[in-house]
Amino acid sequence: MFGTQSKRDLALELQAQIPILRPSIHARRANLTVKFQDLYGFTVEGNVDDVNVLNEVREKVRQQGRVWWALEASKGANWYLQPQVSSMSEGIALKSSLKFSTLANAMTLKKLIRKGIPPVLRPKVWFSLSGAAKKKSTVPESYYNDLTKAVEGKVTAATRQIDHDLPRTFPGHPWLDTPEGHAALRRVLVGYSFRDSDVGYCQGLNYVAALLLLVMKTEEDAFWMLAVLLENVLVNDCYTNNLSGCHVEQRVFKDLLLKKCPRIATHLEALDFDVSLVATEWFLCLFSKSLPSETTLRVWDVLFYEGAKVLFHVALAIFKMKEDELLLTHHVGDVINILQRTTHHLFDPDELLTVAFDQIGFMTTNTISKQRKKQEPAVMKELDLRLRRLNSQNR
Repeated sequence: MFGTQSKRDLALELQAQIPILRPSIHARRANLTVKFQDLYGFTVEGNVDDVNVLNEVREKVRQQGRVWWALEASKGANWYLQPQVSSMSEGIALKSSLKFSTLANAMTLKKLIRKGIPPVLRPKVWFSLSGAAKKKSTVPESYYNDLTKAVEGKVTAATRQIDHDLPRTFPGHPWLDTPEGHAALRRVLVGYSFRDSDVGYCQGLNYVAALLLLVMKTEEDAFWMLAVLLENVLVNDCYTNNLSGCHVEQRVFKDLLLKKCPRIATHLEALDFDVSLVATEWFLCLFSKSLPSETTLRVWDVLFYEGAKVLFHVALAIFKMKEDELLLTHHVGDVINILQRTTHHLFDPDELLTVAFDQIGFMTTNTISKQRKKQEPAVMKELDLRLRRLNSQNR
């Protein structure tokens, strides 16, 4: 299994030994396309400039790893897993009564996470800071195994859709696109569809769960990461049948785009461009289908610690980075092409996250929650009207 500990750890240990790609002068001039596999087994395709960026990113990952290990040596093993520090991931405000050292650790951790969690530490840090470990601790140890055995062989609308989507989830991946990979992904998705019948299964979750399987140490840990993501990190009803939560997020994003990037928003409105044409997939798949894998995982590093507001920061940053180019467009198709080309070639996570947090400006979870409440009535009214029309047509 690609996601087993032995192969994964071996891959991570070998990461530093992977030779840096050095295209020749002739290749640089010819702007040739280069293909190779990244750390998580995905085929990367880009030009020589992209390869140079990836080499730089690889070196930054090594440097960041040294920072984490140095802090662990000075502050003690697993200092970032202390309850007082990890409480920020649950949106709990740090009280003034907490010791200064705890506050300092929390601020240090926030900065560290925004610069990236080393791949070897990612499973452990995610599992604790996201609340997945706490959620798992509230049920018997055999919960996941009992659940997968109990639902084995059962057929529902969700299981049928899952079976349909398995071969379409990252096709060509050396482990995910194998019988073993399909089986593991199916167990996670089917298991969760029975755990939460309101969600069941929604297209988009297959990409999220697949990437979780590649990162986490075990299939069971991937299941709990999916559970905490849907039940605690993301907004309610994002993946229910009517996708009401997702519709709310799109309306909130449209308002934020007008506030944070008014020139872009005004221009796109003049083109009659609906941002949900691109942003719906971003929010449902959490960028896993749009950004390169390591860039996606850097976004998830922050998502699991700071919450769903991160998705808005990143989505706004993608538009902001291409503001000048977008303002020159005259057709909806041109806008989509620019955004798709941009996301597919965002190999430098720091470039994206710097814009997301330094240029977009400050946004609190509370502010976004208020925006959601403001948009909910209009969304529910729209969905109700849509349902009535559908029912009238079926009479």
